[in-house]
Amino acid sequence: MTTPLPSLTEFRIEFPGNGLAHVVFDAPGRSMNVFSEAAIVDIGRIARWLDEADVRGALIRSGKTSGFCAGANLPEIWAAYDMILAAPKPRRFAMAYDHFFRLGLALRALETCGKPVASAVAGLALGGGGELALASHYRVLTDDKHAAIGLPESLVGLLPGAGGTQRLPRLVGVEAAMPALLDGKRFSGEAAVAAGVAHRVVKPGEEIAAAQAWLLASPAPVQPWDHDDWIAPSPTSVSAALEPIRRAALKSSLGHYPAVFAILDCVEFGLTQSLEGGIRSEMTSFVHLVLRPEPRAMIQTMFLGRVDYERLERKGQLPDLVEKTVAAVRAELEQSRKHASALAVAGFAGFGDAAPARGRCLPGYWIDGDDPRAASARDVLARISDAIAPLAEGRSDEDLRIADYAAVRQAGYPAYLGGPFAFAGKANQGVQSRKFA
Repeated sequence: MTTPLPSLTEFRIEFPGNGLAHVVFDAPGRSMNVFSEAAIVDIGRIARWLDEADVRGALIRSGKTSGFCAGANLPEIWAAYDMILAAPKPRRFAMAYDHFFRLGLALRALETCGKPVASAVAGLALGGGGELALASHYRVLTDDKHAAIGLPESLVGLLPGAGGTQRLPRLVGVEAAMPALLDGKRFSGEAAVAAGVAHRVVKPGEEIAAAQAWLLASPAPVQPWDHDDWIAPSPTSVSAALEPIRRAALKSSLGHYPAVFAILDCVEFGLTQSLEGGIRSEMTSFVHLVLRPEPRAMIQTMFLGRVDYERLERKGQLPDLVEKTVAAVRAELEQSRKHASALAVAGFAGFGDAAPARGRCLPGYWIDGDDPRAASARDVLARISDAIAPLAEGRSDEDLRIADYAAVRQAGYPAYLGGPFAFAGKANQGVQSRKFA
């Protein structure tokens, strides 16, 4: 009996007549695919369908010329954050875990569905798109400058929460995985094959044929970590490999970016487990992270603000607020040179080197603490907030986040605080000093 096709909105299933199913990611009404709530539901349904369907295998590809998948729908993550924080505090962790773990479970179901799955990646496969590719048994990548697999979540204060911190180091090793996990490095071309991220690189337009050829050879539908002879690395070896990486990351982040600690912990404590255990450890870290203020601030500024800034910059339409804000922040910082050591440790650029403010993840911001340098940094931040307050009159939210992004990039304002307008908004709402669990 033929297994009925699942009801899908972001994907569609096509049959080329060779016994394979083409799973086509083609989000309606979008120029680029993103992992929306609907796409997560679709992947779960596709995995369940493949488990029962009479097909030889599945080829995942994009239905768009713009790329494979640009990552998560960050505004939806923002909305979920609001929903979770509106719940009573004792319920937040379980609510967040159940909400965000759905993609991780769906991808695990996909790679254990009993059918071989190949991804034909033309263009960018980032974030959730990269995790979808890594959950496939075989990955073909086109050889062009726009094609790459990456996990850039750390750049907005998050971590890959659908198995990325577990699959990537299992494929390429700890040392090769960490630049991608911590700094957003991408894998492309023959370097992706050499690293172990892709199995084959082909000319654009040949990726579907290459993926189909592998599927039609009747390969075993098993990931390396699911083979009976897979041996997990020892805790000692993982810790030793991570130690110099941890020291360097702490030096560069000064302890202000919880995603750094969380990603390192995901690898250290997840890699020694089965993948089933590792993805659950990863999700535990993700939930603790997403409930903090830093990711929300960085999504607003380093993603939404950056996208708006770059779009208007291409058109030559940046608001005058950008120049005025950068000038105001620079002026206040120039007058605060006597607090250089405090500003350096708080993460302001251009004030010299500093020892890390924190050696592990703690609740709240360091600047809210009792360190005398934190008090000095708070005073400077307050003066910056006062200086930019008149500039906010009559400005749109878009203008403010664009100006925040410019202040981070051009004036050295710490990204983890979200920029001067975002931080001033927190202070005005009484959020600045709130301690987050």
